[in-house]
Amino acid sequence: MKKYYCFLLMLALPFLGNGQELSEVEKKIIAAVAANNAEQLDFLKAVVNINSGTLNLEGVKAVGDFMAKGFKDIGFETTWIDMPAEMNRAGHLFAETKGDSGKRLLLIGHLDTVFEADSPFQEFKMVNDSIAHAPGGNDMKGGNVVILYALKALQDNGLLDDAQIIAAFTGDEESTGKPLSISRAELINAAKRSDIALGFETATGFNNATIARRGASGWKVTTSGKRAHSSGVFREGIGAGAIFEMSRILNEFYNEVKGPEYLTFNPGHILGGTFVEYDEANSKGEAYGKSNVVAQTAVVKGGLRFITEQQKDEARAKMREIVANNLPMTSAEISFIDSYPAMPPSEGNKALLEVLNQVSLDMGQGGVEAWDPGRRGAADVSFVAQYVDCLDGLGTMGSRAHTPEETVNLNTIEALTARAAILIYRLINTER
Repeated sequence: MKKYYCFLLMLALPFLGNGQELSEVEKKIIAAVAANNAEQLDFLKAVVNINSGTLNLEGVKAVGDFMAKGFKDIGFETTWIDMPAEMNRAGHLFAETKGDSGKRLLLIGHLDTVFEADSPFQEFKMVNDSIAHAPGGNDMKGGNVVILYALKALQDNGLLDDAQIIAAFTGDEESTGKPLSISRAELINAAKRSDIALGFETATGFNNATIARRGASGWKVTTSGKRAHSSGVFREGIGAGAIFEMSRILNEFYNEVKGPEYLTFNPGHILGGTFVEYDEANSKGEAYGKSNVVAQTAVVKGGLRFITEQQKDEARAKMREIVANNLPMTSAEISFIDSYPAMPPSEGNKALLEVLNQVSLDMGQGGVEAWDPGRRGAADVSFVAQYVDCLDGLGTMGSRAHTPEETVNLNTIEALTARAAILIYRLINTER
């Protein structure tokens, strides 16, 4: 933890390393972040202790209400956007201030976590003086709180009156509601009214940020064979059966689709046998079969990650070609469902990284480089990447996200919040 204490100490210095001198206003912003730090950590603990697993609709709404109060207290207008009941998603929180000067910003977070109401991992609990176990504390309630308290520091200094800032918190980032045309409509509309999007998903460190994210797509393969006594397998009129056909397909996916940089695909679960009952909504099912019966049905469901839409389309075309080349007396079909688009690197994103890099140098936190997109998952910022320049990974630091050992590093929150506040301040004072 020693290096993080060094970062915090360096924030107080008036002239820092390879950076430029911070302005007097910027020093006041940093002082406001420091003054609010204890309150910020209490706020984080409170919001973590409200369960908001994606399918806990009441919990997601409760987190939204809690966050909304924080934004109202600093002068933002807040709106809760319900999703249709059939989507089984709670909705989204938007908070906005409506100025007309400088870059228009969209700040992106999400209210939900992967830990549902029945998860045994429910409470914020200190591990030592700097680390806490926290369900969703790192992914990404910590990032949400960084947004709120970075803006609070600016508001405390009267610096938001002329700015247009939209803070958008989706309620279903961990499991997006379908159709996407509804669940992401307001986020995209907000992007169309903005110049820049900043995502506050988990930080990868003081020295990295995200200018590219891979997209995510689902796929499902179903194979069919002729049910018969296993003594006749491979014979004319009986053929190979559904499981052999599925095995062929997966093996050819591995050998022929795998290879391009940043392209990955993963079969997440498989069922096969004489009878298969598959629960699509909950990604589970049951299979019945015997070793002396040729399998009649098999189902595999998986995911596909890609860095560009072209890469996605090329992979899908190859997968379709493989699926169509069936073993004797079998058939197969594949379907795809879009989840997250790709956010490829762009010149605008790189330019934003340079702004953050300068902020970080000026604050003594060291330079910031682009993080490898192959090491990040999908995120909501990807939905807006075609409309605005984007930068992500500005949230809290921690470890083991999506596991019962998820942690958040409390000693880094003040420094990360201060950096976010200075970044926002400089952007809203940059001409469009």
